Amino acid sequence: MLSQVDNSSQYFARTMRSSDLDLIVQNETAAYAHPWTKRIFIDCLRGSYQCWVLANKQDIVAHGVMSVAIGECHLLTLCVHPDHQRKGLARKLFNVILDRAVKLDARECFLEVRKSNAPGIGLYRSMGFVQVGERKNYYPNAGDREDALLMSRSLPLP
Repeated sequence: MLSQVDNSSQYFARTMRSSDLDLIVQNETAAYAHPWTKRIFIDCLRGSYQCWVLANKQDIVAHGVMSVAIGECHLLTLCVHPDHQRKGLARKLFNVILDRAVKLDARECFLEVRKSNAPGIGLYRSMGFVQVGERKNYYPNAGDREDALLMSRSLPLP
């Protein structure tokens, strides 16, 4: 059960652990119609991905995964449990992950976001991301496919 606290300062970022995965998959399932599976997260943890969570002593409220290679990083997922959205937690966690990417020499960040995800697009734009392309039929969507916006920004963060 997730706590209903609104204060984002009580949450801290840490690297994801395999013992977190059941809670992370629960958050994914609550947030998305097409969630990532536990297997995907296991593969990310085994690979060289940056896998992070935002947590307090009781809960994991957000998680993110980013690949970093050859001067670029790519945000693969950023998820906040629906009970904790619109509280600045996605921004907080994404800033931590981006800072880590900069320390790994990333100079550019890319991400995809559903065209219908207005809050996500707003967050990314507020963080300096701009649309650099579009991926047709990128996401599954209720028996159909949905386009994604490809967004990018230079690093480091100001």
